[in-house]
Amino acid sequence: MTTHNITRRRIGAEAEPLVIIDGFAGDPDGLRAAAAEAAFVSAGQHYPGIRAALPDTYLRDQLPVVARALGREFGPCRRIRVVDAQFSMVTITPEALDIRQRLPHVDAYGRDRIALIHYLSPTIRDGTAFFRHRKSGFETIDETRAPAFFESLGHEVEATPPDGYIAGDTALFERTALVDAAYNRALLYRSYVC
Repeated sequence: MTTHNITRRRIGAEAEPLVIIDGFAGDPDGLRAAAAEAAFVSAGQHYPGIRAALPDTYLRDQLPVVARALGREFGPCRRIRVVDAQFSMVTITPEALDIRQRLPHVDAYGRDRIALIHYLSPTIRDGTAFFRHRKSGFETIDETRAPAFFESLGHEVEATPPDGYIAGDTALFERTALVDAAYNRALLYRSYVC
């Protein structure tokens, strides 16, 4: 039986919940082997790399862990519906990034959407950072904030184009939290957190 070490935090001034689960999958080596055999393709415009289908058993095995880990931090949850789940691997060099890939992003505007990141590299420790937009003070972007945020950000980017991957503080964004990648660690957070 897999032992899950669950850490719960609040990040930034908006105090958004972040759940860190160490020991997330029962067979992370098996998942790495599946990834090695998977057919990866370009992820498209936003993600700086490639993606492939997960094994059919991944969601069956991991959704109960996710449900238990969500706890009360994210509010009442009657059921979990998966919108998108894939192996993902960053492959684009910092110089080749599109301007949108050089900025913090949100995956979706809804407060009820939860993002999951599952680290399967035993050596890469880059992790995931979270940010506050300096001008607006926003750490989350929902439907009501999006128009003003993107209008302001567009002007700022024209004046101060960002370089490469963002990992720390910049002229436009302040880092509010950083979680190191660790083998078989998963993160859960609202998809509208920058």
